[in-house]
Amino acid sequence: MDKSFEPGQIESKWYAAWEASGDFKPSGQGEPYCILLPPPNVTGTLHMGHAFQQTVMDMLIRYQRMRGMNTLWQVGTDHAGIATQKIVENQLAVDDKTRHDLGREAFVERVWKWKEESGSTITNQMRRIGAAADWSRERFTMDEGLSAAVRKVFVEWFRAGLIYRGNRLVNWDPLLGTAVSDLEVNNVERDGHMWSIRYNTADGKDSVVVATTRPETMLGDVAVAVNPEDERYTHLVGKTLRLPLSGREIPVIADDYVDREFGTGCVKITPAHDFNDYAIGQRHQLAPINIFTLDAKVNDNAPEKYRGMDRYEARKAVLADLETEGLLVETKPHKLQVPVSQRSDAVIEPMLTDQWFLDLTSEKGRKEITEPALEAVRGGEIKFVPENWSTTYTQWLENIQDWCISRQLWWGHRIPAWYDEAGNIFVGEDEADARAHAATPPVGALRQDEDVLDTWFSSALWPFSTLGWPMDGAVKDEHGNVVANWDVDNVFLPSAVLVTGFDIIFFWVARMVMATKYFTGRVPFRHVYINAIVRDAEGQKMSKSKGNTLDPLDLIDGIELEPLVAKSTKSLLIPQVRDKVEKRIRKDYPAGIPAIGTDALRFTFAALASYSRTINFDIKRAEGYKAFCNKLWNAARFVLMNLPEGQLPAPGGAPVTEAERWILTRLKQTLTDVEQHFASYRFDLLAQELYEFTWNEFCDWFLELSKPALNGDDAAAAASTRHTLVVVLETILRALHPIIPFISEEIWHSVAPKLGLDAKFLLERPWPKADEIVADDAATAEVEWFKNVLSGIRRIRAEMNIAPGKTIPLLLADGDSSDRARAAKFAAQISFLARVDAPQWIESGADEPAAAAAVVGSMRVLIPLAGLIDLGAEKTRLSKEIARIEVEIKKCEGKLGNANFVANAPAEVVAQERQRIADWGVQLTALREQAQKLG
Repeated sequence: MDKSFEPGQIESKWYAAWEASGDFKPSGQGEPYCILLPPPNVTGTLHMGHAFQQTVMDMLIRYQRMRGMNTLWQVGTDHAGIATQKIVENQLAVDDKTRHDLGREAFVERVWKWKEESGSTITNQMRRIGAAADWSRERFTMDEGLSAAVRKVFVEWFRAGLIYRGNRLVNWDPLLGTAVSDLEVNNVERDGHMWSIRYNTADGKDSVVVATTRPETMLGDVAVAVNPEDERYTHLVGKTLRLPLSGREIPVIADDYVDREFGTGCVKITPAHDFNDYAIGQRHQLAPINIFTLDAKVNDNAPEKYRGMDRYEARKAVLADLETEGLLVETKPHKLQVPVSQRSDAVIEPMLTDQWFLDLTSEKGRKEITEPALEAVRGGEIKFVPENWSTTYTQWLENIQDWCISRQLWWGHRIPAWYDEAGNIFVGEDEADARAHAATPPVGALRQDEDVLDTWFSSALWPFSTLGWPMDGAVKDEHGNVVANWDVDNVFLPSAVLVTGFDIIFFWVARMVMATKYFTGRVPFRHVYINAIVRDAEGQKMSKSKGNTLDPLDLIDGIELEPLVAKSTKSLLIPQVRDKVEKRIRKDYPAGIPAIGTDALRFTFAALASYSRTINFDIKRAEGYKAFCNKLWNAARFVLMNLPEGQLPAPGGAPVTEAERWILTRLKQTLTDVEQHFASYRFDLLAQELYEFTWNEFCDWFLELSKPALNGDDAAAAASTRHTLVVVLETILRALHPIIPFISEEIWHSVAPKLGLDAKFLLERPWPKADEIVADDAATAEVEWFKNVLSGIRRIRAEMNIAPGKTIPLLLADGDSSDRARAAKFAAQISFLARVDAPQWIESGADEPAAAAAVVGSMRVLIPLAGLIDLGAEKTRLSKEIARIEVEIKKCEGKLGNANFVANAPAEVVAQERQRIADWGVQLTALREQAQKLG
């Protein structure tokens, strides 16, 4: 092994070797265990959220693979209808062309070409972070197999009466010219105004005042609503008002939706341009009036003066005319929540358009789609982790609306519906199938619907379409390679766990459950682990505009500041972003961010992966885990340097030394805890367990405790210790492999020959089983005593600034017979490791010299002050130690004084707290006595 750990050098070689080995593919043996990758957009690049989420998935896959499971990490990308089409349209715009200049067929060919050239960026970046995914089975939501599944699902739902076409209100992006989902809409706070407008009654004898933030929409008003219990307006209900500027007469209606305490208590009703108004219009059977064209200009349903105006131009004209007619009562500033398209930044316009919908609300829709999806969670077939997210899921399904599944795009799955010359609709998997299922012969030629399906429609089928459904036999890619076979691969349904964010519980998780239950009768996954959202070190949302986000690959490879260079990506090319990022970095890293490597980044993510809703990512913490990697590297070099050439001989029996039996006992407990944390998805706790065991107990303590045996005269103890060192190190590498695969693989290839292991890679080694390790509680108690003595001596040395190499006297006082026996047993090791003279006992009643003290149980460990330690400094040190222990006692008392803790915590946890308070009490008494002796 090289002297220093250089992550860049080892990461570059291992991934290609893993992928080529076929170890990422299902083994065909063991119980099936599948994880579905939430398919990233084919337009995307890896961001911190991706890297965090995929680290979690990779840990689970590697762990279960080593446990002997038949693992599949099903990967692929989403065609990202709007985003991909926009990229290619922007490319055309450079040449002053639009998609219409090319025509649909040529434009789609152009998109496919872009996908082949640029669509694999994010999957290549996933390889950089070590994703153990089966790339031979990579799917794309527009590939032929998945497209066939989409057509079949649409047709079957249509023929079952669950898909229909209707004219309804949707989110409309006037710039892109398509309906968009709620997920593609951001509500952005902006400064606006609230305008109060007077509406006179038709007879001119009375009036009402309504307030609105969108005065141009009044041209489409069909009513004014008041609360039925509002006495101010009960006399007007049923009468008509004259709509300003248009002259139309509209009714005054009563509806409980109206809050009589808000504003004037009167609300203008524009069903064609507001979702709440649309619902009111439906209740009162009011015909909506659409006043906008699809590009948000005023249409012919408005007075002639305003026709052709852009909506904001029309707003100015309407306000001016209201002012002229004396109907504009008041204008005041108002903060608005404006719906903005994520894709185009255009303000969304609620628009009445003809769209395709999936029925989720009728008696049939709820019975066949919605209720089975609800019951899957209510009945426990699907469990959310953390459990509270199940409430979010069920509340949404209980209040669900029909799903608008059509989009007015060219890139995507074209809706398999055709129209004849009379406007009749024919649905089929192709035109021939549509004709074959026609109830009556089509009139004339057929033309296919121009719309495509919502991207989430194909994503909803991901759990079973990626496995080959509904094809008979193997699904092959363009090169003839088998990518799926439903007849064989259906064993991976349901998958074990879905790892995803809470923001798509509605749009993806619930819809996968709906589709999978309907078409396969199974749930798509057993567990849904909702990962936290990654924020910056101060808890702020990461965004390029703030300059507080970095590409994870830039953290892995480092960033130079002279000049500012992100080595792996183009994330810093925008000048404004570049300036903000540079300013933030220079504060803490004048020379730039050092490369931390993939393993350190992954360990950071694992250590942060709690049940929290958000996590704060701090680069300095990642540097701490790079130090951990360095520590592991150096420990491995120490072990290997203390071994003879070639393979170690098998041990002749049980471990010889108590230090060996102690480390094996601690290893057994660590592995037990880690498996429990994997089962409960507490990746933060398992990372902490492995960190503490590796750093503190193995690298610090066991390497130290092994030195007396390695350097002593007992050949059997030396040989046994060498073997235990290697066995424990190899076990640690297996346990750490799911978190830090690169460094563990690199070290393992130096360690494996010493044990005669013939596996090619760590992933082929079995997960270490705790029950195969023999625990020795007696040896553990002995070594823990020994450790506490050494720790006490070293703490005094450090706090009193005694040179580490200086040999000092050691006195022992109080204690019991077991302390004396242990002191005699470990006398040589204590002297060797603590640099002290042979320990001497002070008998009860004998005079004691002034000394610095540490307490181990009821025994005092004393370092005489004469010539070594300042009496005042020791008094100060004792006071601090007493104060620290008093705080620990209060913590224990607080827990035990909490009735809920005592009633609900496991019995062993409560017992542990009681034992701790007793132990702290013994130490506190001894330290107070020592302080008293020093005056």
